[in-house]
Amino acid sequence: MSVVESGPIHFPWPPVFYVAAILASVLLSWWLPLPWIGEPLDGMFFVAGIVLAIAAVAMVIMAIHTMHKAKTSIRLDRPAAHLVQNGPYAMSRNPIYLGNTLFMIGLGLAAGMLWFIILAIVAAFLTQKLAIEYEEPHLEQRFGKKYRDYCKRVRRWI
Repeated sequence: MSVVESGPIHFPWPPVFYVAAILASVLLSWWLPLPWIGEPLDGMFFVAGIVLAIAAVAMVIMAIHTMHKAKTSIRLDRPAAHLVQNGPYAMSRNPIYLGNTLFMIGLGLAAGMLWFIILAIVAAFLTQKLAIEYEEPHLEQRFGKKYRDYCKRVRRWI
């Protein structure tokens, strides 16, 4: 079965990366805490982190809702039925991954745990290498010029 008939990947790596990164961040913050910024900036980082985490969750929910309305699956083991270019997808080709990354960064800022920020970047890198780099050829094969034009207008992350 070709990548066009099945899906870009057969295992949901991105959720695994982000859940593992969150768990590792908590454990590492407990076992090997890294220095954090003190008062008065600590309070501002807390508020900024909460706002960022809420905005990130809203972005993920909107992206999933947009895909659902377009009648295409978010599952990576299924082929894309439609090229979604509206809603959050008009600003980022990967708003769910971006939202997951920003959520972790927001948690790190709110909790004052640098490990969340470090491992958010690691999870994003792994997602790039083991998901996005497989999703993009799948979408190009399925949608051709329409997808290439979309890539010219909308950046991969931000």
